[in-house]
Amino acid sequence: MPELEPVLVRGPGALPFAPPVAPMLATLTTTLPLGDYLYEPKWDGFRALAFVGPTPTGGTDVYLQSRDEKPLARYFPEVTHALARLPTGIYDGEIVLRGPRGLDFEGLQLRLHPAASRIKKLALETPAAFVAFDLLALGSDDLRARPQAQRRALLEQVLVGVAAPIHLTPVTREPTLAAEWFQRFEGAGLDGVIAKPAAGAYLPGQRAMIKVKHQRTADCVVAGFRWHKNGPGTHVGSLILALFDETGDLHQVGVAASFTMPVRKALVTELAPLREGALAAHPWRHWLGGTATVATASTSPEGDRATSLPGGQSRWSGDRDLRWEPLRLERVCEVRYDHLQGHRKDGEAWTAGPRFRHATHFLRWRPDKPPAACTDAQLEVVPPAELDRILAR
Repeated sequence: MPELEPVLVRGPGALPFAPPVAPMLATLTTTLPLGDYLYEPKWDGFRALAFVGPTPTGGTDVYLQSRDEKPLARYFPEVTHALARLPTGIYDGEIVLRGPRGLDFEGLQLRLHPAASRIKKLALETPAAFVAFDLLALGSDDLRARPQAQRRALLEQVLVGVAAPIHLTPVTREPTLAAEWFQRFEGAGLDGVIAKPAAGAYLPGQRAMIKVKHQRTADCVVAGFRWHKNGPGTHVGSLILALFDETGDLHQVGVAASFTMPVRKALVTELAPLREGALAAHPWRHWLGGTATVATASTSPEGDRATSLPGGQSRWSGDRDLRWEPLRLERVCEVRYDHLQGHRKDGEAWTAGPRFRHATHFLRWRPDKPPAACTDAQLEVVPPAELDRILAR
């Protein structure tokens, strides 16, 4: 289905405004707010605005827009066709993908592929879904100035009897139930709770909502670092974090990059002693090919496993400079993280991953902890939940 051109949202009976529109955002907090709020699960997928509007010939087209205001429709044809059955309107929601243990964000990333044939194949094998949670327009009426509670009521009316792959997110006004969701739904891959002021308008691009996400800590080996893009040689950009698995192999699990520029500069001096002779005994030295930096994953003799090591290019890394500097494995730091990629069987070894989904927040150095004690066994495993039951609400 072709993507809706902005010109098509003008005219009698059409949408009141054109894409792109910046989605309303949320401010992160550590506690669930109390008051006159609508509480919803926080979905872990691709944020999307769906513009469902008429064509000049009397048909319906869908323009699917990402959080960063880019078109998404070509990557999710099955979702786009399903949205075309909805009444004319602008819907805010999340594109999600179901996996065997809940939401599968890694599988969702695979859909961002340049080949149309690959997208078509994945759409048939692993179809995505759209979970709606707000309504910005209905027909030619602009609803953004209306209270959140009114927009939710209209959304429920519009989506009565809707069938998969379109879903309506659960909602409650009870903070006790929202707190229960916060704990229970994580096993299905949801990563927190969103609180929306019931009287609030839809404010594009503004942080007018509140999100409460899961926050955990882990002690990681600092296996290397990358230079800051604005200060190569003078400022550290990020620390490369690693954990040992049950066999003693070291795997990259993410990065810590939350530093001020003065701290980035100080880290250069602090890490300098660890750079001396780092390559000689580094567990990733064979993959590095005997040099202190690496450019692409294609140089890795470890094949597919290159994606768990720093420096490997992917379709998401673009033109970013992923070269890195190895360090002797003598430093341990504690970081805060919110969500894991990968999974493991309950009580057994990891079968995929693990990796921190987002950049972690550096908390402190741990000179009291030996690097060998930094294993993936410390990462909390949440029992899987039934995603169908959550969507059925």
